[in-house]
Amino acid sequence: MTTTVAPLRIRRFRTLWLASIFSNVGSFLQAVAASWLMLELTDSATWVGLMAASATLPLLFLALAAGAVADMFDRRWVLVAAQSVMGASAAAMAILTATERITPGILLTLGLMLGVGLAFNLPAWQATVPDLVPRGMVASAVALNSVAFNVARAVGPALGGLIIVVSGPEVAFGLNALSYLGVITVLIALARVMPTPDREETSMVNAIALGVRFARFTPQFRRVLNLAAMFALTSAVVQSILPNRTEELGGGAGAFGLLLGAMGLGALGGGFSRHAVTERLGRSTLPVAVGLFGLSTTALGLVNSLELAIVTLLLAGFTWVWVLATLNATAQLMSPEWVRGRAMSLYTLSFVGVLPLGSILAGWIADRIGADGANVVLGLAAVVVGFVVAPLLRIPPLGDVKTPEFDEDRSQPDHVVTVGGPVMVTTNWTVDHNRLDAFLEVMKEVRLVRLSTGAYRWRLYRDASDPHQLTELFLTVSWEEHLAQHRRIDDASAAVLRRARALDVGDGPTTTHRIAVDVEHPDNWDELHDAHAEYHQSDGSVPLG
Repeated sequence: MTTTVAPLRIRRFRTLWLASIFSNVGSFLQAVAASWLMLELTDSATWVGLMAASATLPLLFLALAAGAVADMFDRRWVLVAAQSVMGASAAAMAILTATERITPGILLTLGLMLGVGLAFNLPAWQATVPDLVPRGMVASAVALNSVAFNVARAVGPALGGLIIVVSGPEVAFGLNALSYLGVITVLIALARVMPTPDREETSMVNAIALGVRFARFTPQFRRVLNLAAMFALTSAVVQSILPNRTEELGGGAGAFGLLLGAMGLGALGGGFSRHAVTERLGRSTLPVAVGLFGLSTTALGLVNSLELAIVTLLLAGFTWVWVLATLNATAQLMSPEWVRGRAMSLYTLSFVGVLPLGSILAGWIADRIGADGANVVLGLAAVVVGFVVAPLLRIPPLGDVKTPEFDEDRSQPDHVVTVGGPVMVTTNWTVDHNRLDAFLEVMKEVRLVRLSTGAYRWRLYRDASDPHQLTELFLTVSWEEHLAQHRRIDDASAAVLRRARALDVGDGPTTTHRIAVDVEHPDNWDELHDAHAEYHQSDGSVPLG
């Protein structure tokens, strides 16, 4: 328990965490009030469904751009802007409802506007956690954020229903608008006292492409995304068709709320027990947690009483948080700071984006074999994902995750500024035929280093007349992007390059750069070469030719 709550001893995390609890409660007040008001305005299940989807629908279209924004600008101010948009949307709902000028179209538009703010908030919020706590506390901080969300989920809906009955939906909207002020105040205070990080300047399109290439060419991170997507697809069944399962068990609206509360209570327990579980299970944490969630889902489809259903949902809540907190923290720790916002936006897409597909699949199965059958089928699928697929993915335990590190003593020489591109970088290697296989194995890792740090194309060529002479070639979109690529070479990547250099049996590999020439305004190439040679000497890259 001491380790679990350790991040709360850090003042900046504690204040933001407390503010987030009130903000999450406000969000649940908002969700309940908006759905209820839409039902009153339209008496249409379709409109109510659209209102419920409005909070997350923009995320599917804006997540990648939101992740890029979180990396291109100071994340604290991105969060302030996102929270302000959400607060303004809630305030507009409150005012228009109180003055009886709200319409279904306006309500849905404001809901989508709030969803846009949420889309930009999520990746920036998740990417900020490692900036607030030490590396060893990231997993506990993520679990505490899950606790904050589930406290709100346990309190918010019931409180929202009470407020609607006593005071009307406009009061719930107003309280939600006020809840954002606390988070905004804390974020502004953090922005003023914490150092402003340097951000790379690039286009939005290139920033998004860089994030996608990082995920594509970082195998461990890609496996985390795959497991998150598979878990979303198989786990969505629990909440998406829980109303149907409640009816099958003979319960009504009250029983449905009780079952939801049971899962929320289990999630609270999962947040506080996560550290002890991961310490005991180590590498088996994710396989066991996903598998147990699958077993609890299967049991939910097999039980014949509400009491037993409550027990299964308690277990589902525990394991749900174990899985998500571990996956989220693993994704954060695997991501270097320069791309963390985009990495977390891809993680959000892999889970939140797949959840609706899982819900649709669960509903399709339930229509054919019943809600109990859908729970059994997808629960067993989750068991297979946990106990069979997850071990094959070889995702390391949190304690063994290799966070990209950069040598603080590595110099960053001043450089000649030039505009141009694309840039073609070639490196010539001479390899002994007895060590060719070893060289090719290392070059597989070099390829991943080049492509995950900014190159958009990479190939290795052999000389037709001398097969022991090889040329590595890769392309970047601009000279500025190539300079940024040097800054992204972490210690592990530098070690890979050193291993490759050790296999060269000539006078040493040499690198040349070719920049697309603007014939009307050519740059000073001599100054450019001298300055760039310092980069290659300082970060372990192959020396210039």
